[in-house]
Amino acid sequence: MSALLQDFSKAMSQAGSSQFQEVIRQELEYSMKVELDKILATAHSNEIEHTKKDLEGFKKLFHRFLQEKGPSVDWGKIQRPPEDSIQPYEKIKARGLPDNIASVLNKLVVVKLNGGLGTSMGCKGPKSLIGVRNENTFLDLTVQQIEHLNKSYNTDVPLVLMNSFNTDDDTKKILQKYSHSRVKIYTFNQSRYPRINKETLLPIAKDVSYSGENTECWYPPGHGDIYASFYNSGLLDNLIAEGKEYIFVSNIDNLGATVDLYILNHLMNPPNGKRCEFVMEVTNKTRADVKGGTLTQYENKLRLVEIAQVPKAHVDEFKSVSKFKIFNTNNLWIALSAIKRLQEKNAIDMEIIVNPKSFENSLGINVPRSRFLPVKTTSDLLLVMSNLYSLNAGSLTMSEKREFPTVPLVKLGSSFTKVQDYLRRFESIPDMLELDHLTVSGDVTFGKNVSLKGTVIIIANHGDRIDIPAGALLENKIVSGNLRILDH
Repeated sequence: MSALLQDFSKAMSQAGSSQFQEVIRQELEYSMKVELDKILATAHSNEIEHTKKDLEGFKKLFHRFLQEKGPSVDWGKIQRPPEDSIQPYEKIKARGLPDNIASVLNKLVVVKLNGGLGTSMGCKGPKSLIGVRNENTFLDLTVQQIEHLNKSYNTDVPLVLMNSFNTDDDTKKILQKYSHSRVKIYTFNQSRYPRINKETLLPIAKDVSYSGENTECWYPPGHGDIYASFYNSGLLDNLIAEGKEYIFVSNIDNLGATVDLYILNHLMNPPNGKRCEFVMEVTNKTRADVKGGTLTQYENKLRLVEIAQVPKAHVDEFKSVSKFKIFNTNNLWIALSAIKRLQEKNAIDMEIIVNPKSFENSLGINVPRSRFLPVKTTSDLLLVMSNLYSLNAGSLTMSEKREFPTVPLVKLGSSFTKVQDYLRRFESIPDMLELDHLTVSGDVTFGKNVSLKGTVIIIANHGDRIDIPAGALLENKIVSGNLRILDH
């Protein structure tokens, strides 16, 4: 540990030494300011403005980091949210739709968070450019959905992509292919913050460049950054000037996050006449979602609490499916005017993780699980590529032939982690309509037209290989050892 940090820690642990702590904090903030000024001085004239805004945002975050001591929520203040603060989707849908739904749609902007890379699935470049269904990428499906809306209702709903410095160039190149589609597409970049050295608490980067060796010196902050970067880009003001009133924000890899007309109508025409500024879609937790953030009542406000903010002693309680029954899907509906107001007042009190507690009149809507269909792994990819779903105008819907409304539990082993390995191991995607559970481990390949039903476990031991032959039906089967069927 550096001498500076040792002093800092010692000072922190001495009771009654708040004045000394403050001096150390100020010294750390001053050293940080000096280093950030040096970095800013290396920016070209066309980069200065946005680099300055990024570094200002980072300074605020660093200030808060030095102030925070341990988890940022007081567990004793966390209460279950009041009944009326989370509405069931069925109740909102039961209101129906007005005749003038097109005029409501024309007030909407769809924002997709497009900052992530496909590295966890073994792909280079933006994750949104991975093929997920019939050669269509996440981005293709998003554009098709909005184009279908605009054609059906004769509207002009634009798509806005929040890129990161990692995905911006590749995404912009690919956007040319949509130049003739009926969707206006805009982009803006989320902020770029410097990584800091654990010992010195100073930036690792020495200049503004972020290519080559410098790639690791910078990081895009979390989704909570959308408010500041959207505002700073100038796009927020332009959209307000065009008469847009709400954004629908979701992760681009959540294939269930399509525009929902019933939620939009509830926002624009609230039953009590008082519009919500912020709506978060939540859905019921299963054991797979225990780490997801949850809505709580905190100091008389609706507040999102994430697992990283929970004191260690209460993590198990936080994960409990019986106490906290819902989790955040990260599908958000937000009033543009509220983002503008809060940014101008500097009033969005973001945790180091996003917390929408600054908005007036917030609401949770408990939506069906079908609105949360994220593709984070090749196991998720297998589900959305299979006959469990049908694709229509960019939207995936669960096949009517499936008897249960839930998807099977799929666990593919490490031989399937990378998309290209995964694709090589399936000659065609198996029939999974009657599947409950699939576990595959080791060197396994699937021939064409395989059917999987019930619980299927396939384990090839180290050094062995299992080839599931074309046309095979596996129902409630465990296959292990070494199985190779050779064509003669």
